[in-house]
Amino acid sequence: MDNHLQQTYSPTAGREALVVRNRVLRNTYWLLAISMLPTVLGAWIGVQFNFSFFAGNSIFGFVAFLAIAFGFFYAIEKTKNSGLGVAVLLGFTFFMGLMLSRLIGHILGYSNGASLIMMAFGGTAAIFAGMATIATVSKRDFSGLGKWLFVGVLVLIVAALANIFLQMTALYLVISVMAIVIFSAYILHDVQRVINGGETNYISATLAIYLDVYNIFSNLLALLGFAGGSRD
Repeated sequence: MDNHLQQTYSPTAGREALVVRNRVLRNTYWLLAISMLPTVLGAWIGVQFNFSFFAGNSIFGFVAFLAIAFGFFYAIEKTKNSGLGVAVLLGFTFFMGLMLSRLIGHILGYSNGASLIMMAFGGTAAIFAGMATIATVSKRDFSGLGKWLFVGVLVLIVAALANIFLQMTALYLVISVMAIVIFSAYILHDVQRVINGGETNYISATLAIYLDVYNIFSNLLALLGFAGGSRD
């Protein structure tokens, strides 16, 4: 039989691929943990100086936020294969901390604000641990979720933009619940992409998972503040 028609398997190549995937996943988790430091710093500075893009014109603030965020996405994509990519990513997480400061400041206005923040942190950590574990041990392929989740994110953005005008509490709560569900599912998708070799750059992987965690935390915190905030 012609050797070109024979399928061969190289155990060495398989082991090398597994080592690469494990290294990307390990580096992703480390960078994800480090990225929380500038996020906390940005949130703290934002609270101290009462920072808000949305204090004046909410529409302008929303558009400015999207423009800056997508600018960071572009810069991260261009630098992801160098050490500069790490610095740009950490700069983005600092910016996202600033954006979170308005919600943090609002929650801290409650007498139980610190407890609510810790509850949101614990809930987010539990969701992340659960989804990441499922993505790691499950034999199910979650790659098909990607296109549906992307559509869900677009719906969330449109709904959030509309609610700037409508100011409907019910819609705000629905958006928060949907965001938690969608970004929890995104953790399954994004972690499994790394495990299966679909994402081989740890900076890009960190960015994706960071956005998942950030959105779960912020929306969970908003729900806890609405349901359990106390002024006493």
